[in-house]
Amino acid sequence: MNLIVHHWDTDGITSTALLVKALKLEEFTNMTAPIGEFRFDERILEAINKAEKLYVLDFNVPGEVEKVRVPTLFIDHHNQGRIENPLVEQVNPSLEGNYYPSCSLVVSERFGLFNAWTALGVVGDIGERAFKLKTVRELLEREGLSEKEALRLVELIDSNYITMDRKAVEEAVKVLLGNSVRDLLEYEPWVKKVEAIGKAIEDALSRVEERKGFALVRFESPFNIISKVARKLVWEIKYRGAVVVNENFHGKAQLYFRVSPEEAERIDMNRVIVELRGLGTNSGGKKEVVGCVCERDKIDDALKIIEKYMG
Repeated sequence: MNLIVHHWDTDGITSTALLVKALKLEEFTNMTAPIGEFRFDERILEAINKAEKLYVLDFNVPGEVEKVRVPTLFIDHHNQGRIENPLVEQVNPSLEGNYYPSCSLVVSERFGLFNAWTALGVVGDIGERAFKLKTVRELLEREGLSEKEALRLVELIDSNYITMDRKAVEEAVKVLLGNSVRDLLEYEPWVKKVEAIGKAIEDALSRVEERKGFALVRFESPFNIISKVARKLVWEIKYRGAVVVNENFHGKAQLYFRVSPEEAERIDMNRVIVELRGLGTNSGGKKEVVGCVCERDKIDDALKIIEKYMG
């Protein structure tokens, strides 16, 4: 059995479709991990034990791949260390210090197959910046797709993981393989998901409280939309920063703190992360962003920490 384990976003899905087409795999099983978790769960481990060949695409889990006992092709573009496992062939330009904006581009170069899926993987990972790349522009032109349509396709494909539909994420690979990209613009199951996500985002935005130029939003939703809400508040509405809280995300609380570039020079996000972790939360981030998942009864304590840094 050919087993493909891939990331749940557009880049992971398009990379998988490219691999299947390039290798002409008539029989394969593709799986994604529990959405939001970078690990092989029991379902994936059981499938690996039955596999003759394993492919891992756009899923930054070198520690998991190190332990596999089946011939494996591991293709990625994220920064990571070298795999020592002799059963694993690791293909990652970052190991040589080369930046690639998507895994789809790495897969395409590896097998010499470039199409709209290649471009969509790039758009999925870096957004509108992808249109500055000559390769992306040429591939979209060849397929007769506009930039707006490419962004829409990414929105449609990503709707599966945003609605936390793991099964639909896995099914998306065969949907890509069985339809033209233009037909996917009207693919009803995805269109309905995007509409539901849009309503949830609008509902969250209607709950904004402003505090000294910062936005605070608290809501409940089964959808993974906190980052999208925060981006709209900071990038489009131009708040100094946004604190977005989903108070009941499948039994947990999510907190997302995004600030403008100007505020990022003032606020030490690393200190914020350290203090949030001190509460026993699962927290991480970068210069302008902190994400946190915790028990619901800890959310007020987490907010007190963030409000202190907001000044």
